[in-house]
Amino acid sequence: MQFCPKCGSIMMPKREGDKTILVCPKCGLKLRPQGNVRISKKVEHKETERMYVLDTEEIFRGVPRARGIKCPKCGHDEAFYTIIQTRRADEPPTRIYKCTKCGHVWREYE
Repeated sequence: MQFCPKCGSIMMPKREGDKTILVCPKCGLKLRPQGNVRISKKVEHKETERMYVLDTEEIFRGVPRARGIKCPKCGHDEAFYTIIQTRRADEPPTRIYKCTKCGHVWREYE
């Protein structure tokens, strides 16, 4: 981080052609950077864009089986199941199934 020698503001990196320069947002002073400068951008994600990865082996260890639940992949009628609160507390939980025959995993919302 480098500060403007003229007004004391933080110098911001900016691309000009194939070179990076430092520009003061307050007074407009332009300088060549001393050393390496890395330009990065922070990405803010909405709640709906977040992805949660669940380890299916851990989820289905020692869980009950449900009969009469048809696997959408192979049609087998038995599956392991577990219930997880994947959304807010005021919404119903999500049921996650894993076929006992082919291992296909799917979820069901209420």
